[in-house]
Amino acid sequence: MINIAIDGPAGAGKSTISRRAAAALGYIYIDTGALYRTIGLVALRAKTELTDADAIAALLTDALTVELRFVGGEQHMFLNGEDVSDAIRTPEASLAASAVSAVPAVRAYLFDLQKKMAQENNCIMDGRDIGTVVLPDAQVKIFLTASPEARAKRRYDELCGKGMDVKYDGVLADMIQRDYNDSHRAIAPLKPAQDAVLLDTSDNTLEESVALVIETIKSHL
Repeated sequence: MINIAIDGPAGAGKSTISRRAAAALGYIYIDTGALYRTIGLVALRAKTELTDADAIAALLTDALTVELRFVGGEQHMFLNGEDVSDAIRTPEASLAASAVSAVPAVRAYLFDLQKKMAQENNCIMDGRDIGTVVLPDAQVKIFLTASPEARAKRRYDELCGKGMDVKYDGVLADMIQRDYNDSHRAIAPLKPAQDAVLLDTSDNTLEESVALVIETIKSHL
């Protein structure tokens, strides 16, 4: 199987770019951030303190079902049978995802699911530690980034487009906080794999970024 690992900070456009590149190449797209967002949503709904690793680990019971399904060719996340694909995209779920991703029990809970999907499919998988931890043998590794301001503007536009009442300054502050959390956590911190190709999309349009990623993948296979 051909596995492509795309890592990078929040708001770098990994999901949209990876999804379009996968469609163009005929691969499936696996958004691992959605898995962590779903566990973050579990913690929020349970009103669990996000700094309490033991309490978060206690939520991972046999009664909990987290599923990634493809509906009409699009990835959807299901929590105990409920489609939570929209619910996990709020700023609160984003910060909760960053918090729970630092919990070893959560990473172990989701690790096997990610590996299994990669072993069974030609895929583009994006996240924070795909090239360094989940798929260290991926044929192509890309670290996709952009300035915090560019990433915040994209996320702000995305949330406003969904009718959410958000402020740019708040989105930027959340982005900077998540960058810090993700890069300073003890378990699998956000960083480029040694053999990753670094792509900065700060000044690119979406179409330019997608074309750049596809070109990079093709040139390394």
